[in-house]
Amino acid sequence: MILNRGNMKVFTGNANRDLAEKICNVLEVPLGCCEVGQFSDGETFVNISETVRGVDVFFIQPTCSPVNDTLMEALILIDAFKRASAGRINAVIPYYGYARQDRKTKAREPITAKLVANLLTVAGADRVVSMDLHAGQIQGYFDIPVDHLSGVPILADYFKNFIDTETVVVSPDLGGVTRARNFANLLDLPIAIIEKRRPKANVSEVMNVIGDIQGKNVIIIDDIIDTAGTITKAAKVLKSFGAKKVFGCATHPVLSGPAVERIADSEIEKFIITDTIPLGEDKKIDKIEIVSVAPIFGEAIKRIHENESVSKLFD
Repeated sequence: MILNRGNMKVFTGNANRDLAEKICNVLEVPLGCCEVGQFSDGETFVNISETVRGVDVFFIQPTCSPVNDTLMEALILIDAFKRASAGRINAVIPYYGYARQDRKTKAREPITAKLVANLLTVAGADRVVSMDLHAGQIQGYFDIPVDHLSGVPILADYFKNFIDTETVVVSPDLGGVTRARNFANLLDLPIAIIEKRRPKANVSEVMNVIGDIQGKNVIIIDDIIDTAGTITKAAKVLKSFGAKKVFGCATHPVLSGPAVERIADSEIEKFIITDTIPLGEDKKIDKIEIVSVAPIFGEAIKRIHENESVSKLFD
């Protein structure tokens, strides 16, 4: 494919510059000149140092911690590109913050995932590109096209050289079964499911394993690893049910609070994450390994720019 680089430019905010540079290397284009900072009172400012008139603009900005700052950077960048007469504004959001607030679970709760979709659209985005949204229905919260990429193939590729016939893929809950099945299909492996239930009020949760893991290595897969409480408990349960070695993987490494300490002290041998969210130096431990999503985002951006199919990436 011959990419018309002259009519496409890639920019980034401050959320994950390393990933933006890797994507630019895949695309063989320079990262656009853009300064994003804060005034002394904390308000965000943007200074785009090159023309974007009529250009197909892609800006890369996961709305990760500090989520409110990175989200405001994204919204202000979109507004700046729109007012500078960009041809098309593509918001590349590898990690979509607030995705877990996707429905009302009790009275008077907001649906913040929908609010963020409204903000991005009203600001002027023409398209959103994201990966492993916590809830697939978030795509329907937008009135603009959404390209929903999957991190499962990248994570599966990592394990291809480690698996054998005695390996089982495990979903940490019933809600993640489809993800676990897709992951297992890529590796031609069986799956098991951790079922959680609370027998009665004020009685601690009981975990049961549906599937055969006795004497087998297991891989737990999830979309987001936040405080790591669920997944480290799951690893302990799997060990108690006779698993040999426990590995973990997740697309989005939020890793808040005691997450890194929990992983370090857990039964997990290795935990594989992607770089949708940058990993601080204080969170880098031997058990955690990173695989990059830059190749898949780079290929998706090429296809979007050339008006080709993105879904064929996953055929």
